[in-house]
Amino acid sequence: MLGETVWRATRMKENHSRNKNKEQDKDKDKKYRLSLLLTRSGSHENVSPEKKAQSETKQIPPEVALRWSDSFEDLLAHPDGLETFTQFLRSEFSEENIEFWLACEDYKNTASTADLPSRAKQMYAIFIDAEAPKEINIDHLTKQDIQKNIVQPTASCFESAQSKIYALMKKDCYPRFLTSDIYLNLTKRKAPLVMTRRRSRSFVFSDRENSTDAWL
Repeated sequence: MLGETVWRATRMKENHSRNKNKEQDKDKDKKYRLSLLLTRSGSHENVSPEKKAQSETKQIPPEVALRWSDSFEDLLAHPDGLETFTQFLRSEFSEENIEFWLACEDYKNTASTADLPSRAKQMYAIFIDAEAPKEINIDHLTKQDIQKNIVQPTASCFESAQSKIYALMKKDCYPRFLTSDIYLNLTKRKAPLVMTRRRSRSFVFSDRENSTDAWL
């Protein structure tokens, strides 16, 4: 009787150990897949220090950089422009926006539809989930739509979120990029004067004129 009890305890311990190992293997597999997608989406965290330093010190002709101010589309279409804009977003701690946009472009070009479910789940885990390491800022309804779409994913299930992130970068981040030190140093331009300061001087002058008229 005692021997049977010991045998059962040993079997339970072995089963527990096997289940624990399986869970650890699943966690390792999930982390690997997440890191793989981050690498494919151009995450700077997967770039070696040597490559990062090389990209940040790359010499870009001013005339090339100046063309990036023509449109946001021209900026993203140029490899160095995309890299420089990513560097700027990184300085503002918002690089998840461009990484998500790039990941969406890559996702839409998935060769096999059989790969869409696993890749959609990876995208959701990295950029959409509340505990995502690179969570993007989108509204609750868009998140809900993505949750529904990835159950039976198609190549377009992230398009709405991608469009909103693109609009955010174009309207908010791109104008700041054009006046940033990162961009101005490339174009050899100086930062524009702040208009509010000019107005404040004119207000002072007008006040003086009015005060002079009052004394007269």
